[in-house]
Amino acid sequence: MSRNGQMLDERMRALLDSEDDPPLIAYEARGELPLEEIDWHSHLRGQFFYVEQGLVITRTEHGSWLLPPHRAGWMPPGVRHTVSIAGPSHAWGVFIAPCAAEGLPDRPCVVGVNDLFRAIIKRAATWPVDAAREPEKDRLFAVLLDEMRRAPVEGLHLPMPVDRRLRRIAMAMFERPDDTRGIEEWASWAGMSVRTLTRLFRQETQCSVAQWRQQARLACALERLAHGESVSVVADALGYATPSAFVAMFRKAFGDSPGRYLARQAAGA
Repeated sequence: MSRNGQMLDERMRALLDSEDDPPLIAYEARGELPLEEIDWHSHLRGQFFYVEQGLVITRTEHGSWLLPPHRAGWMPPGVRHTVSIAGPSHAWGVFIAPCAAEGLPDRPCVVGVNDLFRAIIKRAATWPVDAAREPEKDRLFAVLLDEMRRAPVEGLHLPMPVDRRLRRIAMAMFERPDDTRGIEEWASWAGMSVRTLTRLFRQETQCSVAQWRQQARLACALERLAHGESVSVVADALGYATPSAFVAMFRKAFGDSPGRYLARQAAGA
């Protein structure tokens, strides 16, 4: 079932708040608008959302974060949230009935996904939402649920600040990871004092500006590496003086070199 644009049909809307069959509903979503915003809402079913293109910012009572491409976000059943999608987007999602969500995280999070997850979700998204249950579909859904439960929760999510000035700084850092401006320059650019910037940024994101910028660079690095760019090209794009400096930062964050880390993720380790 392909969902092009922003609106879900009435049949889909009804199923989001239904515990009836099917236990899993997969869909494909494309958006062409430069910015799409969905206000506070919740649904009875939980949701996995795999982003292939575009940037997704989600806000819940637990905070806000940015979901970069090639990662999946998990929203448990009944959790109120908002969604902002920046730029043309392409994603796949799975709505999961509460009865099938046992063993999945009880709080929103970002997880890594492997090739098997991507293949199944893309296959399942072609099935009509009101099609009858079949043994083949049930078997694939069981494997998909297993992959969801095994998906590694990642510490790479970017908690997004709510304050408009801080969000402007955060988005600028994400869009230009090679920007080497210091905190004094960022504060001046946003029209606030260094003390206010430092205090509010930590208060809203639970990390310092420097820590947030490093996480943003890691997110950007993973996206570029996943697209096949070399370590030297990625290091230069992120503003590192040498590839070895970038590799050292990456190894400290993920415990492995970029090549081995990506191989591990592809294998579902």
